[in-house]
Amino acid sequence: MFDKEELEILEAFENDNLKQSINMEEEISLAKESAKEYLTKSKNITIRLNMGDLHGIKAKALETGIPYQTLINALIHQYVSGQVKLAS
Repeated sequence: MFDKEELEILEAFENDNLKQSINMEEEISLAKESAKEYLTKSKNITIRLNMGDLHGIKAKALETGIPYQTLINALIHQYVSGQVKLAS
């Protein structure tokens, strides 16, 4: 039913004598670092906008004092995170 290694693990568990095979703090730190790197990376994309929309977004960006690409990125982020909804 159980092999020798499984029986040793079961016995260690029952005797409250299990040993960690990895450094949990190091693994958690590595996972957090990987998540942060993933979430802060960006990817260049190409998008086609009609001239009226592009002119409008550039005008809004000037009003707010931020680059228009940053404004587009912020709008996309707000939509994806549920802060902005599209009208049905």
